[in-house]
This record gives sequence, structure tokens and C-alpha cells, in this order.
Amino acid sequence: MLGSRRGGLPTLIAGALLLAVLGWFVGGWYLSGPLAKDTPFIVPDGASLSIVADKLEANGVIASASTFKLRARVFGGGAPIKAGEFMFPKGASAARILSIIQGDEVLRRFVTIPEGMPSIMVYERLMANPLLTGTIEIPAEGSILPDTYEIQKGESRQAVLLRMQAAMQRTLAELWAGRGSNIAVKTPEEALTLAAIVEKETGKPDERTIVAGLYSNRLRQGIMLQADPTIIYPITKGKPLGRRIKQSEIQAVNGYNTYSMVGLPKGPITNPGRASIAAVLHPANTNVLYMVADGTGGHKFAATLEEHNANVQAWYTLRKARGDF
Repeated sequence: MLGSRRGGLPTLIAGALLLAVLGWFVGGWYLSGPLAKDTPFIVPDGASLSIVADKLEANGVIASASTFKLRARVFGGGAPIKAGEFMFPKGASAARILSIIQGDEVLRRFVTIPEGMPSIMVYERLMANPLLTGTIEIPAEGSILPDTYEIQKGESRQAVLLRMQAAMQRTLAELWAGRGSNIAVKTPEEALTLAAIVEKETGKPDERTIVAGLYSNRLRQGIMLQADPTIIYPITKGKPLGRRIKQSEIQAVNGYNTYSMVGLPKGPITNPGRASIAAVLHPANTNVLYMVADGTGGHKFAATLEEHNANVQAWYTLRKARGDF
């Protein structure tokens, strides 16, 4: 009998611990949260639950992004989160937070066009938005300013598109009026075309002006721009290629491929953001003519072919060490 009692004590303790953990897990979903006052919150267009959870934690809406995501998977159902601006009440529980961003309590609705999104993908994003009505044609490449735009439920897609295009026209006119004296482009349209290349060639803000300076130097000296994104654009209309570029594609002659022509493409290869347009109109004063990836998301720049070849060799060595080929 004594042995039975001793054996039952660990079981009781384990059961109590299990109940405590279960109570914590369930209670943490339904009990009041840390918000000290009613707080507005914006869910970006296209954001995942993981991204939103991190933003909720950073803004003090929830205590932990990781536990919020875990509880949401268990208790939250499968409804998607919605983009827009929401109002979270003081002390809102995690359950209440999720129900708000999954429901129809939107104060303001938005659609976001990221920098460098080509027009075919802008078209697809607008056509897929269930709040908008009507149809549109694929807009001209480079005609849309990447930004976050407020939309109204039931608004026409054409009206939203026209706002995006008007924003690009205003921005381009404004930046062109304040252009620097060392630019290599002759018109706002050429600035837009070169900015689209800069946009696709670097995602690092601190590289934009030097990349713009590099291509400006090549334009002035009549050197082929040799920008890989200009090879891809005629093939995919700006969508990711998903494979290596073929030799035949490098040699292809068309209005965009800057490996087979001197000068600018016949038009933009994406919708560049304000920062890339500004970089083209205020390029760095530099003598660089070449660049190659450095393995960190940025580039190594060179003024001479000899220096560039050394940088290329270093890049190939790094890729081989990574097992890329």
C-alpha cells in the first residue's frame, strides 16, 4: 500500500504541472493583454501572420510573438488576416487581436506596391483584391509609383490605378526639377528607365547612388550597360526567372537586352521607387564601371577591368565554397 502511495505522488505532481501549463496556454489566449490604451495598428498588404505577430510584439500589443503564433495555430482557425488599419481596445486579449485582424473591423484599407514590382504583378495584385471592382489592363511599365495606397471597399480598380500613376507623374516631375548637374540621362523618361535598372540591380539603399553613378559612367562612355535584369525582362515581363540565364538569352537581340546593345533599353523594366529615381538624378561622383555580387547582398565595385576580374574570381570562389556549382 505504501509503495502505491509513493508511486501516485509523481503522477499527481505531473498532472498538476500539466494542468498548470494548459491553464497558462489557454489563459494566455483569452485573458487581457498588455495594451494600456486603445491603439491603432496597420497590417501591411500581403503581410504574413508571422510578420504581423513580430510587429504586434514590437508595438506592445502582445507579450510574445512566438507564443501568439503558436496559440493562433491552435485556437485561431484558418481565416486569413486582412490588410488595413485596425483599432485594438485597451487590454485586448490575443484572441481578440486575432479576431479583429481576421474580421471586418477595418478602419482604413490599403494596398501596397513594393519598390521594383513589375506592372504584370501590380495588375495581378489589384485584380486579386476582393474589395475592388471592375477590370483593368496591364499598366505601362514604370508608370506606377511604388507606395502604400488607401482604398475604399467597392472602389474601382481603374480609379486606384490612376491614383498610382498620377503619383508617379508628380514624383518624377518633382525629382526631375531638382536634378543634379552630373546626370547622364536627357529626359524624365530616360531617368525612369535607368532608375528601373538601378532598382533591380541593388536592394541596398546605400548602394543606389553608386550603382546609378556606375551606369551613368557607362552611358557617357558608350559602354554596354550589361545589366542582367534587362535580359530577364523580355522573357518574364519582370517576374523572377527561377533559373540561371542561358547563353542564348545573353546574346538575344531585342529592345531591352543591354548585353547586345549600347545605351538604355527602350523603356523601364519595372516600377522604380522614389529613392532609385532620386539616385539616377543625383548619382555618386565615381569612376567605377564594374560591379559584382559580394555574397552579402551587396556588390564590389571596380574602376578597371583588372580589378573587376579579381572581384569576379573572388565571387566564384565563394560560390564554389557554398556549393552553388
